[in-house]
Formats: sequence, C-alpha cells, structure tokens
Amino acid sequence: MTETQDPGSAQSPPPGVIVREQEYGDRVVGVEPGGVEFIPFDQRHGRPRKLFWTWTSPNLEFSTVFLGVLAVAVFKLSFWQATAAIVLGTVLGSIPLGVLSARGPRYGVAQMVLGRVPFGYRGNILPATLNAVTAGIGWFAVNSVSATFALNTLTGLPKSLCLAVVVVVEVAIAFFGHNLVHAFARYAFPVLAVVFAVGSVIILFQADFGAHPAGGGGGLGGFLAATSAAFGYAGAWSSCAADYSRYLPADTNRRAVGLSSGLGVLLGCAVLEIVGAASATIGSTALTDPTGAYTGHMPALVGALTLLAITLGAISANVLNLYSGALSFVTLSLRLPFPLTIQRAAVVMTFGVIGLVVAYFGLRDVGQSYEAFLLVIAYWIGPWLGVVLTDQYLRRRERTDSLLFDATHRNLAGPIAMLAGLLLSVWLFSDQQAYVGVVPSHIKSFGDITFAVGFAIAAASYAAFRLAKHRERSVS
Repeated sequence: MTETQDPGSAQSPPPGVIVREQEYGDRVVGVEPGGVEFIPFDQRHGRPRKLFWTWTSPNLEFSTVFLGVLAVAVFKLSFWQATAAIVLGTVLGSIPLGVLSARGPRYGVAQMVLGRVPFGYRGNILPATLNAVTAGIGWFAVNSVSATFALNTLTGLPKSLCLAVVVVVEVAIAFFGHNLVHAFARYAFPVLAVVFAVGSVIILFQADFGAHPAGGGGGLGGFLAATSAAFGYAGAWSSCAADYSRYLPADTNRRAVGLSSGLGVLLGCAVLEIVGAASATIGSTALTDPTGAYTGHMPALVGALTLLAITLGAISANVLNLYSGALSFVTLSLRLPFPLTIQRAAVVMTFGVIGLVVAYFGLRDVGQSYEAFLLVIAYWIGPWLGVVLTDQYLRRRERTDSLLFDATHRNLAGPIAMLAGLLLSVWLFSDQQAYVGVVPSHIKSFGDITFAVGFAIAAASYAAFRLAKHRERSVS
C-alpha cells in the first residue's frame, strides 16, 4: 500500500489516501485482495442499477417476512396498523441508506472508513466494532437460523447439518469478495422475486384483513415498537452502504446510486413485511413454527419452492453481513496475524466460524431472540446515523479524503454525541424484557421510540459541539 504520488493527475487518488496495490478489476471468480484501502480509478467498474438487486435480494428472505409476523403476533397490531408501521419504519430506514450509498463512488472506500471523519481515527473504533459484531456475527447468526429452519422443514435433515451447509455457502461467497457478492445477488434476484411473488399472492388471498389481535390491540406502544423494528431492519444496512458502491466509477451519477440502493431496500423490506403481517392473521403457530406456518398456507409445490427461496434469500443477506462485518473489523487497524493482502478474506473465515457457533445456540427461541435483536440494532444505528448525517451536512462543501487514513485525526464530538444519544435514549425509552426505561415504566402504552430519540439527541449534540468549535476557532 502506498500514498498517492501525483495529485495533479485526473486519474490519481486524492492526497493522503492509502491505495490498494493488488489487481482485482471485474473478475468474479477471484479473491478480492487487501482490506479497506482506496479503490484505484482503473479498478472501478459497474453501473448504479446493479445496486437495486444487490439491496433487494438480501431482503427477499424469511427474516423480512417474520418481522411482519411480529407486528401482528407480538406487537398486537391489526393488519392495517402493521402495514402503516412497516411502511413508515422502512421509509425512514431506506433514506439514509440511499444518501450514504451515494458517497461510495466519490470517496472509493468502505462505509466505516468514511466514519473516521465524524468520529476521528480512534473514535471510529466504537461504531466499527459495533458494526463488525452486529453484522458479521449477530445478523449472520440470525439469518443463518432462518435459512436453517427453511432447509430443515424442506428436507427433514437435522438442523445442525442444515446450519453447516448454509454457513459453508455463505462463507465461500463472502470470501471471494465484492464482485462475486454482486453477481450472486444479481442471479438470485429473479428467482427470489418470482417465488415470493407467487407465495405472497396466495397469502394475501387467504388473509383476514379485518382480524383483531388476540388479547386486545397493541395501541400506540405496539405501533411504535413495530415502527422501530422496521426502521432497525432497513436502517441497519446503512452502516455498510458505501461498501457496495465504492467500486463504481467516481463520476457515476450520485442520484442514481442513492435511488437504486434506497428503493432496493424499500421494496424488498416493505412488501415482504406486509405479507408477513397478513400471514399472521391466518394461523396461530407463526411464532412456534415460523417457516412451517408461513409455507403451510401454500400448495405443496409452491411451499417447497418458497422454502428454497427462504434459504437462498438468507444466504444473500448473510453474504453482505459477513463481507461488511469483515470490512468493519479491518477498519479497526488492529495488528492481525494475516498478510495485508488477505486480511479481509481471513476475517471472513474467522467470523464465519464464530457466527456458526452463535447460530447453533440460537436455534432455540427464535421469535423472542429475533424481536430483541431487531430493537437493539435500532438502538445504536439511530445515534450513529444522527452523527454521520449531521457531519455530512455540516461538511457538505468540503472534501474530507485527507482525513480517511490520517491516524492523527481526532474528533471527540462524534463518539461523545453517539454515546449521549445511545445512553440517554435507552435510559428514557427502552422497552425490553431486560430493561424498561423511565417513560415506558410510567406510561405502559407509550412504546419504544429509542431509535428516534437516540438519533435526535446525537444529531443535536454533534451539531452543538461542531458549532461551538467553529465559533472558538473564529474568535481565536
């Protein structure tokens, strides 16, 4: 790795960035070299439209369906209330993904490397670690479990064997890297779209849209909880947004990049979550046997194809989770026992093993664990987005390339604002079994709005810090 030498050339990287030296290009069957270095201009390729299926395919899976199930079966909403919560939460989560994806071609680095600007080189350890753990291990385990249930229901093979097969395929694709990740999503997309479209029509024809939730309605609290879960599901992808657009040519239309990414997540998430909510109005086993209950409403052939699609969709999601989790971990700049040329690939293998173990112990109690995980995801993503988007707005007229690999860059405002947003919002508004915040403990029907409050507190705190620093510089 070297720093740029010729800043005057139109094809030279910006001053101060560390450039990946190994050749990769557009090879699909070839291991992506290096870690999180700047992607040279002569290695850039692709068009924005590929981001649509790259972001749609990972969300055409049963975890997406199950989120809709939770809105009715756990949060006690009617179908129409659940639909409103799902659309609202998914829109809120898709917008930042599009905004952050649009920065990939311009800066040519992964999302967590871009995070070094608002958080500082060392302060960025906080969100990068959280993303490495939640994406590379947490989400990886959750989606592996959903694929395992589908494969087990279809084949009758032991769940442990099904889990091993799923994980091996996921790790293999993520190991090869960026180009194979995009290619896999591209060819999985039409298969997933057709199978889920047929299954969705069947479910919607059988749904009882006027059904009342068992045990009474969830009210405002249930609506806010469902909205938070939908936001967490869509918004969690924002932490790896630029990972999949950084190989596009630098002059790629930013609006096209943002729209392709945001609409991909919005369409994939919203449609299947609404179908999941509809399926929960049909039967009562949605939580005890999630995949079996969903496909049990379909003809045998469609049910079998849907189980295969569930497995394929979960693999599509986990390929991204594992790939981005590895990039986030490499961003920490730890001294790893691997050559620099294979750091990302080696971390993928390591995370795959850890995720396999976590997923194995998560085969029990899938419903309750999944609900809690979705809300915990929203907890940290909200404050992180508050800092990142506020910083991006305040620096909208600046080029920040020189800060991306500057180990001396400090910006304490980022981690302080994020922690303030996270801790205060959880203390006040968390509504989980492990901890109930001040507001929900006194107002039972209030619900969980931790993600929104965390975003607002972090954004306001960061803006205040930055403006105060700006005034201090002006005075001096």
